Amino acid sequence: MKLTFRAVDEPIPGEKWAGLFRQFWPSYRKWWLSQGEQARPGYLACRRAIQQHMPELLAVYDDLAELAGGSDRAARFLSLYSPPAYQAACSQAVSTGAEPLLVRNYDYHPDAFDAVILRTQWLGKRVIGVSDCLIGVLDGINEDGLVVSLTFGGRGVVGAGFGIPLVLRYILETCKTVGQAVRVLQRVPCHMAYNVTVLDRSCRYKTVFVSPDRAAIVTDAAAATNHQHEVEWDDHARASSSVEREEFLLNRLKRQGAIPERLVTAFHRPPLYSPQFNTGFGTLYTAVYRPKMKSLELQWPGLSWPMSISDFHDESRTINFAQQLE
Repeated sequence: MKLTFRAVDEPIPGEKWAGLFRQFWPSYRKWWLSQGEQARPGYLACRRAIQQHMPELLAVYDDLAELAGGSDRAARFLSLYSPPAYQAACSQAVSTGAEPLLVRNYDYHPDAFDAVILRTQWLGKRVIGVSDCLIGVLDGINEDGLVVSLTFGGRGVVGAGFGIPLVLRYILETCKTVGQAVRVLQRVPCHMAYNVTVLDRSCRYKTVFVSPDRAAIVTDAAAATNHQHEVEWDDHARASSSVEREEFLLNRLKRQGAIPERLVTAFHRPPLYSPQFNTGFGTLYTAVYRPKMKSLELQWPGLSWPMSISDFHDESRTINFAQQLE
């Protein structure tokens, strides 16, 4: 299996973003309509939700909807308000010290992945993020050195709220510190359970357990996999080895927390690295964020792709996952 990753630099949404939308919209439209159009909120409800909870993004949302062609369906999709349910695996951990970093593996099905890294400046702040749903991010960093990353929270409950990638985008666009990011996660409703880890240049970090049916839980957890305080979805936890991965990470942090590169290397090996691409739990990339350097490095076993807020260019990398597994 091969997958081409692209870095796309476009400060203000324009033709590059519109081209990405044209490419990915057929697949996203199929997913968005998978439960029938009536299962999704109407346009006015979607726009009001952004205006109420993330007002700073409203003008950008309107601009993106126009770039997407101005259709009702596209605008409703781009709000990421109460979208269809989706789950992933993923692992993430924070190492503090002289050079704090956040490391994460993104485990998902390659057919449902943008494989696009965007550098933007939508609200005046430079942001690099791994794109999801064209408006959100799976993980990212901004020019203040604030880092965010998500994992699925291992609960089947679904409610009214936003898809978490848009909330992460909002954090990167509007926040400078962990404290500010935590307050966003406490007040903005999310439609499913997720674990969001935030780290800033001052070495402060938190992992916040968000869910649609209960208040956000703010923790000092330095590692997160696919459950929250305890396993609540046994089948998913077993299929994704969530408990085993968390225990592995906690042991690594305890023994090697002062040696960040050893932690990074651990993400390239089992049980953190997964080859289960056909089941949706394959590791598509490892991301290493260094907030003091304002940098991101995408990694695969034996390969790396560094970039930063100040050094970012349109380019691509094709990854042969068969070679990664040899």
